[in-house]
Amino acid sequence: MALRLPVVVSGRTEDGAAWSEPTETDDISTLGALFQLNQEIEIGDSLYLRSHRPDGVPVEVKAKVVRVTPASYGSHRVGVTIVEHQESWLRLFVAWIADDNIAEGMTE
Repeated sequence: MALRLPVVVSGRTEDGAAWSEPTETDDISTLGALFQLNQEIEIGDSLYLRSHRPDGVPVEVKAKVVRVTPASYGSHRVGVTIVEHQESWLRLFVAWIADDNIAEGMTE
């Protein structure tokens, strides 16, 4: 589902240096997300994604990179699957979908 959700992605370089980069999702599902990064990423890398539910509750999950494709200006489109704290990710996803539907007047 195309949903712009602000996230902070963090990980470690090959030499062990920690990095962190704010971005937003291009696509999100109950199992993972797609977003752009400037950081060099490889398939199989472990990343951490931090975000907040609409009510402000913070969420952090561990993800595994399953897809990397070139994007504009030297950035990369990165697809991840959630590997730890899937329930927290699911709650985040549902909360944003519900909040989006309420904002659009689509409540039942």
